[in-house]
Amino acid sequence: MPTRILPAVGDTDAVRSVTTLLSQLPDAEPVAPVVDSTQLVDTLARLAAESVDELPEVVIVHERIGPVPALELIREVALRFPAVGVILVTSDASPGLFQAAMDYGARGLVALPLSYEELASRVQAVAQWSTGVRRHLGAGGDVFTGVGGTVVTVSGAKGGVGTTLTAIQLALAAQASGRSTALVDMDLQTGDVASYLDVQFRRSVVDLAAITDISPRVLADAVFRHDTGVALLLAPAEGERGEDVTDRAARQIVSALRSRYEVVVIDCGAQMGGAGAAAVEMADRALLVTTPDVVAVRGAKRAVRMWDRLQIRKAEETTVVVNRHSRSTEIQPPLIQKITGTAVAATAVPANFKELQSVVDAGRIHELENKSAVKQALWGLAAELGLVKVPEGAGKTGRLRGGDRGSVSLRRRREG
Repeated sequence: MPTRILPAVGDTDAVRSVTTLLSQLPDAEPVAPVVDSTQLVDTLARLAAESVDELPEVVIVHERIGPVPALELIREVALRFPAVGVILVTSDASPGLFQAAMDYGARGLVALPLSYEELASRVQAVAQWSTGVRRHLGAGGDVFTGVGGTVVTVSGAKGGVGTTLTAIQLALAAQASGRSTALVDMDLQTGDVASYLDVQFRRSVVDLAAITDISPRVLADAVFRHDTGVALLLAPAEGERGEDVTDRAARQIVSALRSRYEVVVIDCGAQMGGAGAAAVEMADRALLVTTPDVVAVRGAKRAVRMWDRLQIRKAEETTVVVNRHSRSTEIQPPLIQKITGTAVAATAVPANFKELQSVVDAGRIHELENKSAVKQALWGLAAELGLVKVPEGAGKTGRLRGGDRGSVSLRRRREG
């Protein structure tokens, strides 16, 4: 029986050398290579959804794969797909790295430059191990097998621009449309998601920070199921505990949530720490909320430049959301787009705090009336971002009938 081998290699030259050698191995059936960590996990998830037998026996991870670092990626694959054997290809073949790779779940390590004999030996051994695991693996394993969900981060140009309100309403819109949704408060020191939704829950994102293998059961124990159906992973009540959530822990938590929910919305707040930076880097869509005033727009420009310098996110990969928009303000979305160098969401959120004040003060933002202009705009933004599920029969109006949960106006995204 041929051994299916899936290479995960981002470097073009490395792809050629790896695939050339793999094609020469006896009884090998190389699969088309994937170029980044997200594509690898999504590919494995699609195959696992059909059957464990559809998964490749061997996955080869190159040391320069990204955006998730190679060792973190190996841990995620080992956690979610225990019947797949992972080989790390690296220029550092030191005992220290070898031990670290084994600790993270790799089944072998091959040194660069690649040699036929070493690669063939490792692939054969790992393939035999994988076959043995599949022979004895039960069908009800406690592992993630779902296709990776969409991760959206919401950050603020500065404090008070409406970051948390935006994140909550995006999550509510996605959940109301029928998508399983998680809302994460990654504003670790000053997060207010719990206050906005009138929630008191003793567990927080910190409880997952020290766990190396976040299983579905562990994740379920850490989240709080809100009355709206949204799964909440809250910031710690004691802000100083937020330091326990490192960038590495954040990557694991985001990966676990992405594997469990169709939509993951992360409130990153206005202060960018290591955990928030990791979330923004991993996100499918990174939103930056600003208000149309000089101070906030300067803050947005500063954040975009910082993300670019730190190689977290390129400006063109960031979407600015304009909150408290009014036609009378001098600073309009096209000018903000020019200043920041980012895309600007076609949906602008109007300035109308009066309709928000009562539900904000009561901590019941999820009870905001459907006729609210702010709610309609934010749910329209969710549609623009592709976070809502469009039901059959939505018709030309493109409007979801959500009963007492409101409606989502599906607006066509305007170009430019």
